[in-house]
Amino acid sequence: MARIRVLVVDDHRIFAESLAAALAAEQDVDVAAAGSGPAALRCLERAAAEGRRFDILLVDADLGTAADGTGPPLPVPAEMAYGGANGTPHNGIHSGPHSGPHGGPARAVNGRAADGIWLVGAVRSTQPGVRTVVLAERDDPRRAAVALQAGASGWVAKDCSLVRLLAVIRGVLREETHLPPALLTGVLRELTAARKHRTESERLVESLTPREREVLRCMVAGLGRKAVAERLFLSPHTVRTHMQNVLGKLGVHSTLAAVALARRAGVGPVDLAGEIVERGGQLA
Repeated sequence: MARIRVLVVDDHRIFAESLAAALAAEQDVDVAAAGSGPAALRCLERAAAEGRRFDILLVDADLGTAADGTGPPLPVPAEMAYGGANGTPHNGIHSGPHSGPHGGPARAVNGRAADGIWLVGAVRSTQPGVRTVVLAERDDPRRAAVALQAGASGWVAKDCSLVRLLAVIRGVLREETHLPPALLTGVLRELTAARKHRTESERLVESLTPREREVLRCMVAGLGRKAVAERLFLSPHTVRTHMQNVLGKLGVHSTLAAVALARRAGVGPVDLAGEIVERGGQLA
């Protein structure tokens, strides 16, 4: 019988212990647990290195944040194994070590602790073979749509039955996507709106000149006016003019807004490591 390896990621210890114990009672399921995004990534990396890759990641949508998603970040331990002393597991839960060389709170994103949806994207980038399912306190079409865009295969209520959760786990392993029926209309609306915003953003970016697009990529990379001038061999005054033109053509009033629009349009940062920008030429 093929076994399903599941990693539960939740910073609420009682919930995580209960869920892990319930899943571990299934004959074909092995379970491990982590209490933060960074801890989960380390666990995934360690398992892959040992040839024991996880199949499913069950992650709290509000990992490391207030329950309503609006409050300040909650302190998140570097790693919570949910086991007994010295890492001894309870109820068949396979636990990892309690600390590691990269300890600390979850990575900050936009001034707050990285949440479960951030982790979905990170896992998609580093462990594309792992299927992720988001566990949520409440139905939220906008966040569910963002989770799907980040790479999640499912969105499930935390208070669902174990039978339902197991059905979702087995379903996503068959390449299915699972959403509560009540969320379908809202999620489709959000995805349609996101596509519309992306199309509009792409149209605005296309109105830029090649040099303005290069300046925009530098802005996305977080470079200031002086750094952009040095990189593109331009005067700070010329860079300032280009930046003002970029903001005007994109219809925004700040660098942050320009960067957000650029990312929606798929514009990535300039390669700070290896890209060589020609002096002069048609881009000037």
